[in-house]
Amino acid sequence: MNNGSNRTIHPSCMDEAPFAIDVILDLDIFGIILYSILTFMAATSMVVFLEECVYIYRKVPNNKKSVIIWVNGAAPVIATMSCLGMWIPRSTMFTDMTSACYFAIVVFKFLIMMLEEIGGDEAFLRRQGKHKLKISTGPCCCCCLCLPHVEITRRTIFLLKLGSFQFAVLKIAFTILSIVLWTNKNFILTDMNITGAAIWINPFVGILTIIALWPVAIMFMHLRIVLRTLKIIPKYAMYQLVLILSQLQTAIVNILAMDGVIACVPPFSSINRGYRINQQLLILEMFIITLVTRLLYRRQYNPLPTEEQDDNENTKMVVTSNSA
Repeated sequence: MNNGSNRTIHPSCMDEAPFAIDVILDLDIFGIILYSILTFMAATSMVVFLEECVYIYRKVPNNKKSVIIWVNGAAPVIATMSCLGMWIPRSTMFTDMTSACYFAIVVFKFLIMMLEEIGGDEAFLRRQGKHKLKISTGPCCCCCLCLPHVEITRRTIFLLKLGSFQFAVLKIAFTILSIVLWTNKNFILTDMNITGAAIWINPFVGILTIIALWPVAIMFMHLRIVLRTLKIIPKYAMYQLVLILSQLQTAIVNILAMDGVIACVPPFSSINRGYRINQQLLILEMFIITLVTRLLYRRQYNPLPTEEQDDNENTKMVVTSNSA
């Protein structure tokens, strides 16, 4: 009979993630080639990033060096952590948490980078203080078109920074809490029971993520015209792509694995095989993003437009939005 009650389940499908030596011994010729190529991609991503750091320190003004390096490091760090998790499956929770904590900092750093590109807080107030911020943007309020525009003041800048900074701090705090609970077997990623810690921590972190992305989107929508000569639109697109692939793609693959859509293939259970598939996809995707990001940031920045040109562009933008 072929019904589910008579199926035999391989013991590996019920076990924890295999040890690294078990993964190595299980590799066939195709697996060896695949793992070698993906490891080479992850290593190349990190080498490209380190070379980019040297270039940034030599060519980029001091006020922009740190933030640009942080933003550039998102894809290489995720690729490296995914490679470690691929080779050592039992470290997946820690590698994923490390990637998530790094990207939480990148969200805040991208906001700071946009401010530094225009000259800092004071220059932003001087050039844009006579305009207003449109806050009806994603991911929080893209449908709330009735929301009023907000005056640009020091308090507004502080609140925007705080909205992103809270994610960088609280994400690290919740990661440490998760590890502490995991050592006591209270935090299990696959435990969806109401008494489990994961069912409470993960949704709350998701809310913090949405709150942190909102100020970045507000600032980008306001400065995308002013900073167009610095290729801020493709830079923002790469930042968003890293977010989607590292967060949304990972969540989708993990849900499919937990539902049994991804089959168990010893020595990997369904969930652990889902982790491995996602890690392999991330290595490839982050490798490509690293190369594209290098092209965007490795260049001499042209001077920003004058304030009069800013006024003309912002006036056109406001008129267009009002007529719409």
